[in-house]
Amino acid sequence: MDCYEIMADLKPGVSDLEFCDAVNAYLGHLQAAGKLRSFRVKRRKFGFSPPGFCEFWISAEFDSLSQLDEAFQRVAVRDPEIEALHAEVYSRVSRIETALYRDFPDPVRQR
Repeated sequence: MDCYEIMADLKPGVSDLEFCDAVNAYLGHLQAAGKLRSFRVKRRKFGFSPPGFCEFWISAEFDSLSQLDEAFQRVAVRDPEIEALHAEVYSRVSRIETALYRDFPDPVRQR
């Protein structure tokens, strides 16, 4: 499992629930198209985190790097439908940080 981690802070005045609705619509669209396995939206609780962490953490889980690439290819075409869903998310974000993780140990790691 490859996990694309997206950390985000919202622009001032942006509704947290509207942001979550936009993320659910965007990533739900990719999930329905088979471009990702699952995703979760998490929010920092009680302001508890190391310095520099964002308020929201979104985990998008992919079966493989190939599936992740398919998701990026789907977004990169920038057709009106996916572009509108993408814009609804990223127009609300003031800062974004990303990372790529994998389940470990995984079948690639030999003992």
